[in-house]
Amino acid sequence: MTDDTQQASPQAGPRNLTTLIAQVQQAGRRREDVSLEAILDAVGRRSFAPFLLIAGLVTLAPLLGDIPGVPSLMASLVVLVAAQLLLGRRHIWLPRGLLRRRVSRERFVRVTDWMVRPARWVDRLLRARLVWLARPPAHLPVALTCLLIGLAMPPMELVPFTANGAGLALTLFGLALLAEDGLMAMLAYLLTGGTLTMVVIGLA
Repeated sequence: MTDDTQQASPQAGPRNLTTLIAQVQQAGRRREDVSLEAILDAVGRRSFAPFLLIAGLVTLAPLLGDIPGVPSLMASLVVLVAAQLLLGRRHIWLPRGLLRRRVSRERFVRVTDWMVRPARWVDRLLRARLVWLARPPAHLPVALTCLLIGLAMPPMELVPFTANGAGLALTLFGLALLAEDGLMAMLAYLLTGGTLTMVVIGLA
């Protein structure tokens, strides 16, 4: 658990996607199922980037993102974390009901093992560039945009493919903060605009 001596950071924690997944794989290793709390404890709760990446990757991942209600669950995570970052809270708080949500060990292992190879490929693309889009205070517009994505995710379950767009945008924002890669942030902003436009058109 975190204390109140330091403010939550947008970038503290693992510096690439492969390391993040390796940390996630350590979550709840001795249990038959894996809780969200165990996953977040494995990566640390002071960094905004891993929260975004976990929410984005879960939304995108086969066997997880297609489960009814999962996009809404990840939306709750994103909204709570983004709002707290905007408010400058010293540590990230999540309700116990959310932290206790679980997935079977078998499904968890299959999904995380599937992510390892793409993660290595993604890490080769990341580098520090256009850092003004990824370093503080740029994390504040990122958090605001992610807050909008989170609020829009529940209705996205009614518009085909838009939840995947939201998951990819969250993943790109997480990668941007993780590697200080402003190009990823720029792509995420563009993808967010396109995805939210599709939601509005699809619900109209």
